[in-house]
Amino acid sequence: MESLIGLLIGAPLLGAAVLLCGGRRLERTGHWVATLLAAVSFALGAAFFFDMLGKGGGHRAMHSHLWSWVPVEGFQADVAFQLDQLSMTFVLLITGVGTLIHLYSVGYMAHDPGRRRFFAYLNLFLAAMLLLVLADNYLLLYVGWEGVGLASYLLIGFWQHKPTAAAAAKKAFLVNRVGDAGLAIAIFLMFSTFGTFAFAPVLSSATDAGEGKLTAIGLMLLLAACGKSAQVPLQSWLGDAMEGPTPVSALIHAATMVTAGVYLITRSGAIFNAAPDAQTAVVVVGAVTLLFGAIVGCAKDDIKKALAGSTMSQIGYMILAAGLGPIGYAFAIMHLVTHGFFKAGLFLGAGSVMHGMNDEVNMRRYGGLRKHMPVTFVTFGLGYLAIIGFPGLSGFFSKDQIIEAAFAKGGTQGWILGAVTLLGAAITAYYMTRVMVLTFFGEERWRKAATPSPAETDVEPAAETRGEHAEPHPHESPKTMTIPMIVLAFGSVFAGGLFKAGESFVHWLEPVTQFEHGHSPVSAPVVTTATIVALVIGVGAAWLQYGRRPVPSVAPRGSLLTRAARRDLLQDDFNHIVLVNGGSYLTRSLVYADNKVVDGAVNGTAASFGGLSGRLRRLQNGFARSYAVSMFGGAAVLIAATLLMRAV
Repeated sequence: MESLIGLLIGAPLLGAAVLLCGGRRLERTGHWVATLLAAVSFALGAAFFFDMLGKGGGHRAMHSHLWSWVPVEGFQADVAFQLDQLSMTFVLLITGVGTLIHLYSVGYMAHDPGRRRFFAYLNLFLAAMLLLVLADNYLLLYVGWEGVGLASYLLIGFWQHKPTAAAAAKKAFLVNRVGDAGLAIAIFLMFSTFGTFAFAPVLSSATDAGEGKLTAIGLMLLLAACGKSAQVPLQSWLGDAMEGPTPVSALIHAATMVTAGVYLITRSGAIFNAAPDAQTAVVVVGAVTLLFGAIVGCAKDDIKKALAGSTMSQIGYMILAAGLGPIGYAFAIMHLVTHGFFKAGLFLGAGSVMHGMNDEVNMRRYGGLRKHMPVTFVTFGLGYLAIIGFPGLSGFFSKDQIIEAAFAKGGTQGWILGAVTLLGAAITAYYMTRVMVLTFFGEERWRKAATPSPAETDVEPAAETRGEHAEPHPHESPKTMTIPMIVLAFGSVFAGGLFKAGESFVHWLEPVTQFEHGHSPVSAPVVTTATIVALVIGVGAAWLQYGRRPVPSVAPRGSLLTRAARRDLLQDDFNHIVLVNGGSYLTRSLVYADNKVVDGAVNGTAASFGGLSGRLRRLQNGFARSYAVSMFGGAAVLIAATLLMRAV
């Protein structure tokens, strides 16, 4: 079986190559080719999974060495794969959810002239993410890491004729380059410290290295994770990434790009366990982003951007859990998988709503859609209940475990983290209830909505060619779109309970994550009760504000915090002032220093020698009388000096 690991990556990579090089001959069938190859990769992943289940926990890991990439003295880089319980979890998530998104895209992109190219990019995205999680060394992981960045750039900017989409793609690409630089520096430090960058020797030798070196490596890995997983301070690209087609949003938020940072930190757990300062930094980043994304999600009227804030917040939960060390690694991955189901379902549901509403994204122009789109309503509603942590659904089990682990951190830090996670749960219930109520309940506001202006809402290109903002006629989406939503809804309902039963998911990951039971000062029933209370408060507040009152077509001015949240808590303003303006000032300062100091010194030296040579040139003017005077003067000086010396 080990020799077939490469086929997991090879199938979607082949699809990308065939669709990009096949030309117009594949216009009618290319989307099915891409979907079939994604399904082949999932089938292979399932076969590997069942093969693993037949082995003991300590003997499940598989390795496959393809070739030596850079074989030189003192430096060995291999193209080799490692399939263990952690990477197997990601393989099933990436290929399973990815295949459903491919199927959904068949219907969603049915009339797009660039559909073949779109599916090629989807296949490329899957292949790059699979390479990232299957690599057995950090250098090969870096190749997949950059491949994910490239694929996201191509997909976010797929409708490049829209200036906003082109700008969003560039923004995502550039912000991620900052994080990528952190990963590159971490790999350099690993090689200088351990003489290798393969997982096994690096992680097994982590405790033998100095804490300072490990802290530096850990902080650089955290910087990389912040870029890919849209965590503070590199979170500004995620909301703008909604400019891409909705299936792209589902793929990025549920199965691929934003999960890469969580994988990197969990995979590198031995480094963070031996570097407490770096581990604390991970916890702080997760806690801050958890609240940051939740607050942003409360103020967005664009349904996709509200869900983007939600993703930022939920990934914050995962990063926080990963920062808790062995008591939290398994729960971070557990929430990652359950989140993959319900967040993919929510984004696909949002796309279904847009499909039936002439691609309108402003929730203030929705309302009452449950009667017109019953399948979308039910599947989206189950995803909503899962993400807010409704008892018995997937999100309840995974998020509840993270909240318990936060309290188990102990001391003042544990109480603070526990309070933050509970507050995040309440805000999550509020903004997701807001999304649900504005979209599916209340009066049908689209019937009286005026033609939207560009300043009020962003409309996807399909609407520009189809609807011209005519009054929409909501209808259910085709089966190619609703079937994936139904499958994901089952995962939203049942996955968490299956993982929780008998601690099966924790035991599955234990050989890789080295799970430890935390000792919380708060009992599990109390934490569960507090979580449910937070849920009820959030749902009740949203229902009182939006369910029992008329919804204005234009958002009121709101408080200072609301206005700031609409602007993503001023993250772009901060970046512009500190980075853009600061960079411009630094550039001008360097240009001034170059002109006045560097060039001044060089030009001044040249001018000095030029002036000196001009003056010396006067002594060699070619006139005999001048030379005679010079000789006479020199003789006079010598005679005077001789007489003076004798006199002395």
